[in-house]
Amino acid sequence: MDEALLRAVVPGVIGVLRRRGADFAAAEDAVQDALVEAVRTWPDDPPRDPKGWLVAVAWRRFLDAVRADTSRQRREVVVHDEPAPGPGTEVDDTLQLYFLCAHPSLTPASAVALTLRAVGGLTTRQIAQAYLVPEATMAQRISRAKRTVSGVRLDRPGDVGTVLRVLYLVFNEGYSGDVDLAAEAIRLTRRLAAAIDHEEVAGLLALMLLHSARRPARTRPDGSLVPLAEQDRGLWDTRLAAEGVDVLQAALARDRLGEYQAQAAIAALHADARTAAETDWVQIVEWYDELVRLTGSPVARLNRAVAVGEADGPRAGLAALSELDPALPRHAAVAAYLHERDGDLGTAARLYAEAARSAPNLAERDHLTRQAARLNTLLRG
Repeated sequence: MDEALLRAVVPGVIGVLRRRGADFAAAEDAVQDALVEAVRTWPDDPPRDPKGWLVAVAWRRFLDAVRADTSRQRREVVVHDEPAPGPGTEVDDTLQLYFLCAHPSLTPASAVALTLRAVGGLTTRQIAQAYLVPEATMAQRISRAKRTVSGVRLDRPGDVGTVLRVLYLVFNEGYSGDVDLAAEAIRLTRRLAAAIDHEEVAGLLALMLLHSARRPARTRPDGSLVPLAEQDRGLWDTRLAAEGVDVLQAALARDRLGEYQAQAAIAALHADARTAAETDWVQIVEWYDELVRLTGSPVARLNRAVAVGEADGPRAGLAALSELDPALPRHAAVAAYLHERDGDLGTAARLYAEAARSAPNLAERDHLTRQAARLNTLLRG
């Protein structure tokens, strides 16, 4: 393929699309799609008119994107930006696209971006705003991802686990820019659940619903974090929580336990407690034991140490924590909490300050800093 020719004609192709009504970002996205198709087909069947071919294919891609975006916006209006209850209603031929966007040859960041663009129908600009990166950077990331998977053949069943990890990454981004990524992840997971009968897809959907149910109580009006034990449970969305429990129970009834079902079971136990004091920590520890058995995850072991501290006392929690690598993210924050529960306020204050310095986001850093300041005030008093 003549790359110099492509570079020469691309600006003209973008110009044609813009004259037909596409904005620059949409035209650039459509041309990128056309270029990926060119890389795939031209070596065996080169067109007589490369620019005309690119214009035709890019224009079709642009129209497809407009239809997808219009459809997505219509769905958002219908559900008032809330995840709709019940099974997904759109069963289409996108199942292979899920597997393609989560192909193991892609990095997690590229897989997430490609999933949002190709499956979710978001524009490059929306995805860039959500991830707080320049639009050009995101366009390059998506373009590279498309080139990576352009020659992939999906003649074998895809890896559901990889797709679920990508969707969970999207969900955990929460809300940023003008895109509610948590709601978008739930919508995409509903579509996947409608397209494939798999207990772990249901487990992930249940987990997302149960976590989303707590969302209204998770932050204060000033944006500061509210710990689970201090949340106003009257603000929790009981409709979402009930749906999450129903989806989880149906998945567990198949008796093929997976990591997302185990995590959803833990979230369901939190949702079931009317007050923090009524939380069934003993059963939560048992579910964390299952999760550790399934995954061996250090993060699951870290969360288990917190649960052990609640079920059997802070010293038991600290004993469980001592078996883990102190370099583990949030290790210092967990240690601080358990030391405070054990009455060692000086150590807890120092660890809260240490945890704040390595916090992954501003809200968490501010919360940990306030915890350290609160304990230091008590120590001086």
